[in-house]
Amino acid sequence: MFRWSSFLIIILAATGILNAAEAPAIDSGATAWMLTSTALVLLMVPGLAMFYGGLVRTKNVIGTMMHSFAAMGVMAVLWVIVGYAMAFGNNILGGWFGWNPDYFLLSGIDDKIMSAGIPEYVFSMFQGKFAIITPALIAGAFAERVSFRGYIVFIALWGIIVYNPLCHWVWAADGFLFNMGAAGAIDFAGGTVVHISAGVSGLIAALYLGARRGYPKTAMPPSNLVMTLMGAGLLWVGWFGFNAGSSISSGLSTAQALTATQTAAAAGALTWMVIEGLHQGKATALGFASGILAGLVAVTPAAGVVQPVGALALGIIAAILCYLAIIIKNKLGYDDSLDAFGVHGIG
Repeated sequence: MFRWSSFLIIILAATGILNAAEAPAIDSGATAWMLTSTALVLLMVPGLAMFYGGLVRTKNVIGTMMHSFAAMGVMAVLWVIVGYAMAFGNNILGGWFGWNPDYFLLSGIDDKIMSAGIPEYVFSMFQGKFAIITPALIAGAFAERVSFRGYIVFIALWGIIVYNPLCHWVWAADGFLFNMGAAGAIDFAGGTVVHISAGVSGLIAALYLGARRGYPKTAMPPSNLVMTLMGAGLLWVGWFGFNAGSSISSGLSTAQALTATQTAAAAGALTWMVIEGLHQGKATALGFASGILAGLVAVTPAAGVVQPVGALALGIIAAILCYLAIIIKNKLGYDDSLDAFGVHGIG
């Protein structure tokens, strides 16, 4: 009897080992961090709404803020329906696009656990937040001169035609930029996918639409810099999830990305204050907030691979270049309303 019991125990143990080998176990620590990061990145969207809303004239505050909130609805729905399938599906049409029918409506990832130990649902929702905030960033370039209906159509088409393919090229396992060269294109948290795409798209849209009525002769002062500063603070906090969450883990690279993010943001803010003080005779609240964003944008693609001294340098250099870009914009006369290209494209 004892022999048969021992034999049964061995069989059951072996079965458990085989089942464990079939699928990776959930890493509760990594999953908890990724859930937190997902929430932090979503927090950036109302933060951006406040940042932009405080910079426009009073009559346009609600409309400008709704650009960010509308993206939370439109892009989230599109991401679930086709976005994730296009961004992280298999190569089609020569690798220019991705597609996986199993990802359509996220129907094929119900019980999938990724190699990092997190449910694929969590990964897809985390990536979906990037798809939300990117077109919201673009809105800063043409604030105060686009209809709400036109904006909705624009971000929907832009997400399908521009964002999803670009995301596939850079972040999908078989994307051609992901596999370019020995190490592939290094874009840790979205320097190319988010900021360059938003900055360049915003510049093109601003040039196409033309300047606001009365620009630059009519004064267009910010309506509420307190709200802008609060928005910058929320963006800074949310960026920890944006960058450190992009490690898709809760290990050393996470800590490195978090440290680099904090360092670059602080360096950018202080540098902008110094430049403004030297150039204009005094530092401003808007300059401090702009420096924060310049540092955060610059460190985004390198957050998980750069040392603190490198992050410090990135924040300083980004603040200088973005400040110069805004001066040049004013001299050239094009109307990038809230400096989306000057900060995100250049930074």
